Amino acid sequence: MKKFLLICSLFFVSSLSLMAQDFDESESNEKIRDKMNEYIQKRLELNDAESKKFSPIFLDYFKEWRKTLERYKGPDKKLERQQKVVELRLRYRPKFQEVVGDKRGSRVYDLQDRFMLEMRQLQKSRKKKQ
Repeated sequence: MKKFLLICSLFFVSSLSLMAQDFDESESNEKIRDKMNEYIQKRLELNDAESKKFSPIFLDYFKEWRKTLERYKGPDKKLERQQKVVELRLRYRPKFQEVVGDKRGSRVYDLQDRFMLEMRQLQKSRKKKQ
């Protein structure tokens, strides 16, 4: 009986750590999403009305973008991933342009790419310091 309880408790504890990892992952995704949203809005110089309309569209786009990256993960799926991201961007561009205008709507993806590049550079510099 003691062995059974020990095994059950070990299983329970290991499952808790797995759930904590999932939670941390989604929490970091939310932080990145929010920082990216803020970064893009600041560089596009959106006013309050534009920001209120832009955020929900961007959040939907970000969720689909992350799902696409996860679905087509790995070096053997690189071309498919790039194609799906382009299709996603083409689908969302008119939505962004409707809110912020043609010129700024087209800049959203350039700013997203720039944000990701800056994040990678920051991550590399942190790794070098360790």
